[in-house]
Amino acid sequence: MVLIILPPLAESDTIPQNIYNGSSSDDSDSGGMDIDSDNLENRPRKRVRLGKHSMTKGSIVVPGEPVTDETQWMRGHGTTTLLSPSSTLITATLAGPITPTNKLLSVLPIRARYNPEVGDLVISRIVSVEKSQWRVDVSAPLLAKLSMSSINLPGGTLRRRTANDELQMRRYFQEGDLLVAEVQSISSGDGSATLHARSLRYGKLRNGTFLAVSGTGGGGGIVRSRRQQFTLDTSSGAQGGGEVDVILGVNGYVWLSKHIEERSGSKAGGVDLGISNLDEAVSAEAYSSQNDMIEEGTRREISRLCEVIKCLAEGAIRVDEESVRRGYEVAVDLALSREGGGSLEAAGRELLEAESRRRIVDGVVAG
Repeated sequence: MVLIILPPLAESDTIPQNIYNGSSSDDSDSGGMDIDSDNLENRPRKRVRLGKHSMTKGSIVVPGEPVTDETQWMRGHGTTTLLSPSSTLITATLAGPITPTNKLLSVLPIRARYNPEVGDLVISRIVSVEKSQWRVDVSAPLLAKLSMSSINLPGGTLRRRTANDELQMRRYFQEGDLLVAEVQSISSGDGSATLHARSLRYGKLRNGTFLAVSGTGGGGGIVRSRRQQFTLDTSSGAQGGGEVDVILGVNGYVWLSKHIEERSGSKAGGVDLGISNLDEAVSAEAYSSQNDMIEEGTRREISRLCEVIKCLAEGAIRVDEESVRRGYEVAVDLALSREGGGSLEAAGRELLEAESRRRIVDGVVAG
């Protein structure tokens, strides 16, 4: 049995002729205005989304839906010309909002994988241990690489990595460990990223909780141009939790942990740190997987911050330092107004209510 696939009809072939003259079919049959075929080709088609009088920024389109046929627009990411290269009909290939940039039309995906760029701060997870390198998941289409030469060895050792170091690679990172690192380079072949953690700000993560913020385009996400590492003082919160470190990875991963002075300070053990002796501050504890003692108030405020960030993502609000601080302030006000001196177990339950989550989003938007 032979199957024959016919090409799709052009958009102009499916448009009723009486759509432009403003008259009914009875008027056309009774001698109404005739339609010139040349004039019909110059008129906008039926399903034009970005015509001269119907341009709407942020309109949601689906794959295969015509966007526009005006020659002033150029097709960008998420669009194509299906019929022929000379066709002016731009069709969407992704589901998401239309984003015009000058004369370039693009469709941002509602959900997409992270596209790494050099200099991005990312939170990642070790997937496998290989020869002289680790394979790391950064929520990108391909796994990233972290080599032995891209980390600081304990004790401030500056030397070439040997075969003995390769045998002890799991002492530093093993499968399932979380770490914060920076994208050092992008491979010109397959586009995979190479990471490095040669800084006191980077390394293994512990004493905290992990959170994934999904969504680009129409949903919430991490703002790339803002500060990704900051400390939030929660001592004035509902339970007085002290300081909490917040790390916002550009790849959509978030880490909330107890504040550690050694990681953010400029001194280690009373010795001034510089570029020449930066490795001296790296001790064996930096690669330890054992968590420190975390007070109940700190754990409670970390959970509250986690719910605030989830509210921002659900409300399609970009996550950055300003929105997190503002959302936390609104959440604390809700807790103080509803707790009323009740038990500690009741604290934080207000964030589970839909009305409270809506008030947090409204408070951040109102700013």
